Amino acid sequence: MKYVVIFKAKIKQFDEHYAQTAQLMREKALTEFHCQHFEALCENDQEIALSYWNQLEDIQAWHAEAEHIAAQQLGKTQWYAHFSVEVCEIQRRYSSDRMK
Repeated sequence: MKYVVIFKAKIKQFDEHYAQTAQLMREKALTEFHCQHFEALCENDQEIALSYWNQLEDIQAWHAEAEHIAAQQLGKTQWYAHFSVEVCEIQRRYSSDRMK
């Protein structure tokens, strides 16, 4: 994996529609847009999501996908008070034997 997209948000309100949409978007990124791995954590009113990719072109295609754009609009208007996105190149990666 060469790239990580870091999504950080302050949560305004989550509902059942958010949970369904988030699951659908994760599955779509992983199965249709070559996302290699996805993980997210929520604590209090903060969310951090990390998605890992091999190519910038896949990230760009995912960003421009119609259902993803619609989900982004809902995030802006309903679910998040604020968010930020960073696209970073991974320079080095390592882990202990127990963690993969």
